[in-house]
Amino acid sequence: MKIYRIFILITLIFLELGCSVTRKNILKETLASDNPKIKNVMSNPEALELQIIYTQIYRDKNNKVSFKDFTYHLDAENYFYPASTVKFPIAILALEKLNTIDKTSKDTQYIIEGNPEKLRFSEEISKVFAVSDNEASTNLLEFAGFDYVNESMAAKGLTPFKLSHRLSSSNPGDSKTKAVTLYRDDATIVNLPDYTNKSNVALKLNKLKKGVGYLKNDELVKEPFDFSNKNYYPLETLHNTMKRIVFPEAFNESERFEISEKDREFILLSMQNLPKNVGYDPVKYPDGYCKFFMFGDTKENIPTSIKIYNKVGNAYGTLIDCAYIVDAENKVEFIVSATILVNKDNIFNDNNYEYDTVGLPFLGELGRQLYAKNLKKAK
Repeated sequence: MKIYRIFILITLIFLELGCSVTRKNILKETLASDNPKIKNVMSNPEALELQIIYTQIYRDKNNKVSFKDFTYHLDAENYFYPASTVKFPIAILALEKLNTIDKTSKDTQYIIEGNPEKLRFSEEISKVFAVSDNEASTNLLEFAGFDYVNESMAAKGLTPFKLSHRLSSSNPGDSKTKAVTLYRDDATIVNLPDYTNKSNVALKLNKLKKGVGYLKNDELVKEPFDFSNKNYYPLETLHNTMKRIVFPEAFNESERFEISEKDREFILLSMQNLPKNVGYDPVKYPDGYCKFFMFGDTKENIPTSIKIYNKVGNAYGTLIDCAYIVDAENKVEFIVSATILVNKDNIFNDNNYEYDTVGLPFLGELGRQLYAKNLKKAK
């Protein structure tokens, strides 16, 4: 009996040790780093409106995936401007809507009312991820529509979320999306009429009014900048979008994007692809141009063993990145999302932001340290 009790005690100790290893918070360790790029931000994270989600990925003997999330100051009620991250669901859902139309594919061409140029869905999607092209995103949105994107996200449980305006457009808040002509793969034509989407409803969240002033027509308006009529894509919803596109099998069918496996692979390729591989000048657009984690603060080439599937955003002093980072050779994989506001003078729309001195160095180092800790864990 005594030997049995000793055995039980030893077993419990090992189980406890195993649990403590499993629950090891790599994110917390990283944020406590003495590295100045991290320490600079962590000395006043509240002022920088820092939010982070880090996901450890586990695979069982059958390669079935499970997740363990660790968060820092995550709060969907505290608004941040999502910038170009909204292009992520727009690109996916443009393909999803296209799949509802017979005899079409990602290589289908289309024309938008008022513009005679023939566009190709696959090319516009590539631009969205390679260099975060605003015009390409707007072209996809004219086809998909605000209502389709908002309702599809809600149906998949990807809430809260609100898409209400185009990026860098002459008519950003116009609820009417333009007529579109599709040239189907069998050479027949489909005419889709213009569509009036639901009217925008102002957001009711914390921190919608930011700063002490903003520039309008080159003049300083001495009052907070109001984001209540802007897009809304909180970090957790963004992070869960990434999980669904990378690991659809981990979700119920109703929560998945309704695209073919071939289209999903194309989205993943586009997310991971580098500007130089899509024909952009590598001097103007280095590998880290849209890869803020690990490489956003360097001009270095990304090693071929490391694949970063991601979508970034930056505007109004806010930087965001959501990335699935993989190094198959070294058995490293994890997901990380973060947002940070770097606007020391509290004036918006003046293009005086600390992207290069504070934001990108922090995100780059955060990604590198998370990678290094995962690499050590894998060995």
